[in-house]
Amino acid sequence: MTVTYDYAGKSVLVTGGTRGIGAGIAAAFQAAGADVTICARTAPERAVSERAVSERAVSERAGSERGRPGWRFVQADVRDPEQVDRLIGGFDRLDVVVNNAGGSPHAPVDGTSPRLHARVIELNLTAPLLVSQRAYPLLAASGGAVVMIGSASGARPSPGTSAYGAAKAGLHHLARCLAAEWAPLVRVNTVVVGLAATQEASDHYGGRTDLDDQAIPAGRMATPADVAAVCLWLAAPGYVTGAEVRVDGGGEVPAWRHLV
Repeated sequence: MTVTYDYAGKSVLVTGGTRGIGAGIAAAFQAAGADVTICARTAPERAVSERAVSERAVSERAGSERGRPGWRFVQADVRDPEQVDRLIGGFDRLDVVVNNAGGSPHAPVDGTSPRLHARVIELNLTAPLLVSQRAYPLLAASGGAVVMIGSASGARPSPGTSAYGAAKAGLHHLARCLAAEWAPLVRVNTVVVGLAATQEASDHYGGRTDLDDQAIPAGRMATPADVAAVCLWLAAPGYVTGAEVRVDGGGEVPAWRHLV
């Protein structure tokens, strides 16, 4: 069975959409016919100048106007309210916001900078709040949707990335609050992602490549395409709001299973 979605004529914003899960989400919406805007602090191709990126965005947008889905890149740090205003101010219409920008270095609480933890919380919790808040009038006008990209780290202990886990737990709760506050005009849901196979996976998991069968009941890590498929469903018109959909392959096998 094949499930397809038609996002033709829809405008979609994916924060942190230049790599990893965000890039996979952006590609899926574009393949479904949407006009996709991605944003990040750096351009998708570091060697490409800002002018070249702008020229390519214009070219892609022109292709969209001729009936093909297009994409554009906007450089923005979504932790900065002024940059968020500039980002959202560039839209005449907005149907879907995917708050994907996030992440954290390995940062144990003891001995690390308070500013580092504050920045991690700003990126993973405050930034999605700012983007959603600024986008709300456009989303309300279109009957749109917000999809938060959460993490299993926000649903269980996250040693070594405590600020990140706490921020993601806050993000999950923020989504439920916004879903109740903005219903029925705007739906807000969360995709709770478990272990994921991205460019950063080997670093994040200590260089281990043998975790799939040992740690995940489904036998493999999630891919960007797995996450994108859920985003396409949650962003489509429907009844579901305030939900958390786990994309974690059945959870994580507890360590004691390997000790008995």
